[in-house]
Amino acid sequence: MFLDLLLLPVTGPIGGLIWIGEKIQERADIEYDEAENLHKLLLSLQLSYDMGNISEEEFEIQEEELLLKIQALEEEEAENQSESSL
Repeated sequence: MFLDLLLLPVTGPIGGLIWIGEKIQERADIEYDEAENLHKLLLSLQLSYDMGNISEEEFEIQEEELLLKIQALEEEEAENQSESSL
C-alpha cells in the first residue's frame, strides 16, 4: 500500500495512458464492426432482391438508406483521422 503511494507519480500516468489506449481500441473496434455490419446488410438486401423476396422499389429504398449510413460513417471516420493528424 505504501509502495503504491510512493510509485503513484510514475504509475498513475502510465495507467492513464493504458486506459486511453484501451478506449481508443474499443471505439475503433465498434466503428469497424458497424461498417462491416452495414456492408453485410447491403449484401443480404441484394440477395433478397435477387431471390425475388422484395420488390425493386423496396430494394432501392433500403439500399439508399444503407448507402447513406455507410457514407456518413466513412465521412465521420475521415473527419476523425484529419482531426487526429492535426
